[in-house]
Amino acid sequence: MNAEDPEIRARETVDRTVEALAGLGLTAVVRKLPGKLADQGADACLSIGKGAHQIDYIVEARTTLTPATVGGAIAKLHQVAAGTGRRPLLVAGHVTPPLAETLRGLDQQFADTAGNAYLNGPDLLVFVTGRKPAQQATAVRPARAVSTAGVKVLFALLCDHTLAQQPQRIIATAATVALGAVPAVLADLEQRGHLIALPKGRRLQATRRLLDEWALIYARTVRPKTLQTTYVTPRFRTWSDWNVHAPDVLWGGEPAANLLVKHLRPGILTLYTEKLPPRLLLELQAVPAGPLARDNLLEVRKPFWGTTPQPPARPDSVHPVLVYGDLLATGDGRCIETAAMVYDQHLVRLFPRI
Repeated sequence: MNAEDPEIRARETVDRTVEALAGLGLTAVVRKLPGKLADQGADACLSIGKGAHQIDYIVEARTTLTPATVGGAIAKLHQVAAGTGRRPLLVAGHVTPPLAETLRGLDQQFADTAGNAYLNGPDLLVFVTGRKPAQQATAVRPARAVSTAGVKVLFALLCDHTLAQQPQRIIATAATVALGAVPAVLADLEQRGHLIALPKGRRLQATRRLLDEWALIYARTVRPKTLQTTYVTPRFRTWSDWNVHAPDVLWGGEPAANLLVKHLRPGILTLYTEKLPPRLLLELQAVPAGPLARDNLLEVRKPFWGTTPQPPARPDSVHPVLVYGDLLATGDGRCIETAAMVYDQHLVRLFPRI
């Protein structure tokens, strides 16, 4: 392993956070990480407290934490922490004040290398924000399975598990990637235990952990490239009555979540389409949003998939896997909570908590 290895970077982030917590007058001790938890993706076990009062945590360490990745990091952390008896703690290189408020609003405990922290337990309540890190973390070079091609291939596999058994040219078509990119992605997934090679094909190990790993890297790589245009429309509140003409135009993000779980009132409308039909623009009286626009926003995103099947229950929305990923990528507390509902109602049977 080298200095860019994710495990080394995670260890360094945890060690520097332990030092920062000591500066707050807290005792933080790194405990031995059981092999099972390491296999599930946990980065460390910490005991944090003051004097005899210690709280045991399971840790997800992120060198860089942004609004786009915080939802995926929380989802992965809670998946690993479930059933361990330890509280989930998000450790990061730096947590900005807005992210700190988001995390506290979700009651998600965190600590970073600058000494910012939210810790809440028996005989312990800490909330520090606004401290700046001594140095900026450098980006970690991604593996092939988390490159843009890797994200697209994995998305196709997550939407259709049987695709793993198909020839590579069919996988490439479904993912809209070059055929030459597929072998390296499949090999990387196999090496990490997410793809099982069989005598007559392959089998995808579809788990919640894999889903959350995809959501994290999707938010960083592919999602920012999908945004085409943002409009303002006075017909924002009547969105559920719009004639979007699926499958060429599909709901995504918050409105798709509303259609799937009947919970979230959209704050931003999202449509996936190659090009928004002119007649729909006229009907909506939509105009391009200015840099200061905050209300009644409609974002148009470009589809990045090929022959990915649509869920029969909602032919007017994108696949629940994408709805889940888009909600987590907003960094908004309401959306992160709704992503958990989308998982429980539409994805848990496809991606069990193991």
